[in-house]
Amino acid sequence: MNATDFLVRKDQLAVTELRETPESPLEDGRVRLRVEKFALTSNNITYAAFGEAMNYWGFYPAERGWGRIPVWGFGSVVESLHPAVAVGEKFYGYYPMSSSVVLQPVRPSPEGFFDGAEHRAALHAVYNNYARCSADPFYTPQTEDVQALLRPLFITSWLIDDFLADNNFFGASDNGEGLMLLSSASSKTAYGTAFQLAQRQGIEVVGLTSAANLEFCRSLGCYRRVLSYEQLDQIAADAACVYIDFAGNAGLRKTIHTRFTNLKYSSSIGGTHVEQLGGARDLPGPRATLFFAPAQIKKRNAEWGADSLGQRLLKAWQGFVGTVCDPAAPWLVVEHHTGPDAVKAAYAAVLGGRGDPRVGHMLSLAANSSA
Repeated sequence: MNATDFLVRKDQLAVTELRETPESPLEDGRVRLRVEKFALTSNNITYAAFGEAMNYWGFYPAERGWGRIPVWGFGSVVESLHPAVAVGEKFYGYYPMSSSVVLQPVRPSPEGFFDGAEHRAALHAVYNNYARCSADPFYTPQTEDVQALLRPLFITSWLIDDFLADNNFFGASDNGEGLMLLSSASSKTAYGTAFQLAQRQGIEVVGLTSAANLEFCRSLGCYRRVLSYEQLDQIAADAACVYIDFAGNAGLRKTIHTRFTNLKYSSSIGGTHVEQLGGARDLPGPRATLFFAPAQIKKRNAEWGADSLGQRLLKAWQGFVGTVCDPAAPWLVVEHHTGPDAVKAAYAAVLGGRGDPRVGHMLSLAANSSA
């Protein structure tokens, strides 16, 4: 059988190619999984935009100049030459935008395994872990799509909130209610962060978004105020605040740093506005600092232990999902895209930032997908 891979040019993310190659015979100790379905969000565009700087291209290498964007989703074992992994088992994890993938399980446990491929040895373990769905406390069959779309983003959101609280919001709330300014407020990682921040005392969460997404962001109920990027003058220039940048828009970042004279901290999370990504040099105020979620995970693992961290995350996740999936006012509507042409079109839409922010895209290149 042939495997289908979706490739992008590393230096021109809008240039893509679908490539079919024969599946090679499985080596001893390896497993082949059919990638049943995976989520595609602006977070994956961030992976591509920072692919070289943060080695996201290193998970699934491609030929020179091309990259395979990693995505979160589900795969089922269709062939196994590893005694601890059975054919038919389903795993949640970090996959390529492909119809199938070969992994090399190491450190198997009842909870899952890690991929031990040599080229991934230096990459962070968070991304090398594959969770056995039958033992995963986060997993339920009816929330598979929500899990693929939101679980990795929400974990990042939770860690951003935890990082800010761990640092006392960098003094923004010392003398009153501190403002947390979140750009790209309609993005899933931003509103997950807002959901967490809104539960804290002494914090006002302000969402910044395009005029087209104002009403959507207001409907979520997790932002105290939602303003368009043109309405920054409605916030006092001397307000004590923290900027949490989900957009990656260099012009907006400069505007924020220039206008707000009491900016306590500037955290760069992602790049939803890929065409406007830029440097952070020569900015007034604090240095714009890239947030790296695995570093906060490592810190909390050391302080709390993995079990305690997992329990805290699970409790927060369950509360978030209950809100997101409220049938009376759902925050998320899932659309499925199956087949090469549909995947290519969905990627172009997400890359271009087009479409309804309430929609989540689930994709599949696998034949007979469960999507």
